[in-house]
Amino acid sequence: MAAGKILVVDDDQNICELLRLYLEKEGYNVVLAHDGKKALEEFDRENPDLILLDIMLPELDGWQVCREIRKKSQCPIIMLTAKGEVFDKVLGLELGADDYVVKPFEAKEVVARIKAVLRRMGKNNNDTVKEVKYDKLSINLTNYELKVNGVQIDTPPKEMELIYHLASNPNRVFTRDQLLDEVWGFDYYGDSRTVDVHIKRLREKLEGVSDQWELKTVWGVGYKFEVKEKD
Repeated sequence: MAAGKILVVDDDQNICELLRLYLEKEGYNVVLAHDGKKALEEFDRENPDLILLDIMLPELDGWQVCREIRKKSQCPIIMLTAKGEVFDKVLGLELGADDYVVKPFEAKEVVARIKAVLRRMGKNNNDTVKEVKYDKLSINLTNYELKVNGVQIDTPPKEMELIYHLASNPNRVFTRDQLLDEVWGFDYYGDSRTVDVHIKRLREKLEGVSDQWELKTVWGVGYKFEVKEKD
């Protein structure tokens, strides 16, 4: 039985074939695309469980492909990039990417990250409903649904996982490094901006919703989901 379907998008056919070799060995069904337009066509046709997406592509670049996919799907996206600048990472996160692998990479690392992302996305069988509720707020990680005042708010997977993790541990302060380790599951080489970008986006959605809880910055330490004591 296949472990899932992976769409690999890269104009370097050697990289594609290397990833196909490793992924098929792990039981994944692999679909390849070598340019941005083809990537969108294959996405619509194949409905993959995850996308490995290079940034520098012919026709449409990875940013454009990510943006188009996010308009219609929350399918997890791992960006493949030779660029390590913070700007590129922040831009990708703003567009809804879930993870990064910087070239040159070890194929085994890519496989491990795919497994981690799919595990966090709930692709493994698990009957336990993961949900926390507060005043005017419902966070359901099983269905990846964030509701404010009963209305579902469009929220990328990583933002869902972050707010669920914080809200499941009310009033506990997490450092950025702890959140990177516990939510992302991989070392982001100390790139704390990853956490900051997601917190900023969550605040835009949640600020002012209730006076009973708050997504709060603990200066010099990190973040917490603060639940205020009732009088």
